[in-house]
Amino acid sequence: MERRTIGAGALAVGAVGLGCMPMSWAYSGSRQRGDESLRTVHRALDLGSALLDTADMYGPFTNELLLGRVLKERRRDAFVSTKVGLLVGEQHIVANGRPGYVKRACDASLRRLQTDVIDLYQLHRADPEVPVEETWGAMAELVQAGKVRALGLSAMGARGGRRSGSLHDATLRQLQRMQQVFPVTAVQAELSVWSPEALDALLPWCAARGVGFLAAMPLGNGFLTGTLTPGEGFEPDDLRARHPRFTAEMMAANQPIVAGLRRVARRHGEDVTAAQVALAWVLAQGRHVIALPGTKRERWAEENAAAAAVRLSAEDLAEVSRLPAAQGSWD
Repeated sequence: MERRTIGAGALAVGAVGLGCMPMSWAYSGSRQRGDESLRTVHRALDLGSALLDTADMYGPFTNELLLGRVLKERRRDAFVSTKVGLLVGEQHIVANGRPGYVKRACDASLRRLQTDVIDLYQLHRADPEVPVEETWGAMAELVQAGKVRALGLSAMGARGGRRSGSLHDATLRQLQRMQQVFPVTAVQAELSVWSPEALDALLPWCAARGVGFLAAMPLGNGFLTGTLTPGEGFEPDDLRARHPRFTAEMMAANQPIVAGLRRVARRHGEDVTAAQVALAWVLAQGRHVIALPGTKRERWAEENAAAAAVRLSAEDLAEVSRLPAAQGSWD
């Protein structure tokens, strides 16, 4: 697989990584199977999808434990990214950015992941009760202690319209403050054909500073694969059951987006899918971009990895840019 670098430290990974959250959190609990997930992680590593993206809150904790079983055998094949800063309660999630907590959480993640160093440690959310400089400073001390190689920010909290110029303004201000304390190696945020807001300011900010961009949800929570049926419904614990773009009405209204991706895919061969075109579009947004599609199934990990070889022409990119805006946004 094509390899790309993250940040000024030139940390090299495959262009398509593996989002591990669906294996343990937020998607259809009845379909989460440990053995199948383990096979998926192994297969992704075989194919060059080295960046494994997880967080201590996924499960909570069970996702890191699952990855630890793989890393115990294949640590040299993997680039490990996990996150800190969120605590899961019965019916709520709260931020915790206190320096002492951050350091304890890192040690706990290292134990669960069965490794002595985390390649990329991301701040999952900033704690509104703690200056971000204090949290980031504690994370920087983990780098100096040799427990972490690089630091990143997960900017996943904001939602907005298709072209909201102010969507990431708060994130950019936060990043500027963090950069004064210790270099930001990567920023993770949503980027896909139906959620392109990061193109306006966040992606250029990263490109100008040599900061890697980790594109989360590049397949639109599965919608852009074209494998979901409008009206089929989702299990109560599935985040899409409450997502305004996943009502039966909005899924039907947004089918022209999938149809457009399929048209482009047909020009690249019978075996190329809408999902692969969606991922190729994300990768075409810059050499500093890594796509992080999430899956718990081996067959989808294989399809996603193969998307790194799909090269979209200027005509293809122009056609994708003309696709209608997604309906049912968070606005």
